[in-house]
Formats: sequence, structure tokens, C-alpha cells
Amino acid sequence: MIEIILTKYNYWIYIVLMMTGFYAVMAKENLIKKVIGLNIFQTAVFLFYISLSKVDGGTAPILINGPVVYDNPLPQVLILTAIVVSVSVTAVALAIILLIYKAYGTIEEDQILEMNKHND
Repeated sequence: MIEIILTKYNYWIYIVLMMTGFYAVMAKENLIKKVIGLNIFQTAVFLFYISLSKVDGGTAPILINGPVVYDNPLPQVLILTAIVVSVSVTAVALAIILLIYKAYGTIEEDQILEMNKHND
């Protein structure tokens, strides 16, 4: 049993990273900390997805004469696209947080909600 856990250590790392990011998104009141948590969560998903592309005995997908088993290159290509989207989402989120700060003078979620409640 312990051998199975030790051979799959990378999955435990992904779970810890994913739960750390999820905790930051759900529990933190600071909007920038929420964005950082979202980035940690996304990174865990990227690492998990890339690790699934590894094939036992596989090599890099470079043409070699003779029968060769290749790793799957598709997840790596998809994750490159996802990284670009992630950076864009982070930039837009930070720009929106800047606008929220200019409008409310704070980036703490509970204070913003309290201000909105008093304005209604």
C-alpha cells in the first residue's frame, strides 16, 4: 500500500496544490489573494494534465528510424494554450480589481459587500 502511495507522489502534489488554490479562492477576503489562489489551482490542473501525457517507455515525439513509442504531445500543446488564457484572465482580473479599488477604496470582499448593502 505504501509503495503505491510513494510511486504516485506527483498526484499527491497536484492534490495539495489544487486544494491550496481552492482554499485561497474560497476563504480569502482579499481579491488579489483570490486571483493568486486561482492561479495556483490552474497550475495544479496544468501539471496534472501534462503528467497524463507520459507513456511508459515513451520518448519525445521526434522522428527516429524504427519502431518507437512516443509520449502524447497533444496535452502539452493544449496546456500551452491554457497558459496563455490563464495569463489573460489574470490580467483582466487584476484590471477589474484596480477599478474596484478606485470605486470603493478597498479590495476586501466583505467591506465591498457591506458598502453595497448600505447603498441599497
